[in-house]
Amino acid sequence: MTLNVLKNRQLMTKEINDLIVSHEKVAHVQLENRLDHALLVLIKSGYTAVPVLDRDYRVKGQISKTEILDSILGLEQLEMERLHDITVETAMNKNIPRLRTDATFQKALTTSINHPFICIVDDDDAFVGILTRRSILALVHRYLQ
Repeated sequence: MTLNVLKNRQLMTKEINDLIVSHEKVAHVQLENRLDHALLVLIKSGYTAVPVLDRDYRVKGQISKTEILDSILGLEQLEMERLHDITVETAMNKNIPRLRTDATFQKALTTSINHPFICIVDDDDAFVGILTRRSILALVHRYLQ
């Protein structure tokens, strides 16, 4: 077996723990927050989407600027006054990928193709942090050098 094959196999079976951005450093919102709060979090953080957590810090989905704008889109204009009337739970995307902390790099790489970040949860489904596409690509780049 060549050295490159061994390196590739080592990379693909590597666990993702070292790549996770800890939950303490991740902007997020709660289910019961209003869209005006979620929009403020997104604007202040500079992110286009953030995780949505319940009161027990379990991942329930994600909210993005696009989902917020879709929620206040009227027939002819944006109805900005509705931002305070709609909860994050109503507007969020519930269909998002989640990985466990012991997931392999190969699984993370495959999952990240269609998602800028992946929520990482523990065995009790509690939010641990996120895995960004950027960190995945940076590791691939280091291996290719």
